[in-house]
Amino acid sequence: MNLAAIGVPGLIIILVIVLILFGPRKLPEVGSAVGKTLAEFKKSAKEVMDDEEKNDNGEVKKITSTEK
Repeated sequence: MNLAAIGVPGLIIILVIVLILFGPRKLPEVGSAVGKTLAEFKKSAKEVMDDEEKNDNGEVKKITSTEK
């Protein structure tokens, strides 16, 4: 399931539930925490993808934990 499957009504319902649970004063803090979490996730995912390096022959070589 991807995020696009939620749709606009689903996002509105989620936002209303978050607003009820945390209140309007905590909403910016919650949004900031979610943004930082997503940024860290993207950074980690990029690092995993960058673990594949090209060797001298131009072939892709996957680095394992024993090679580090």
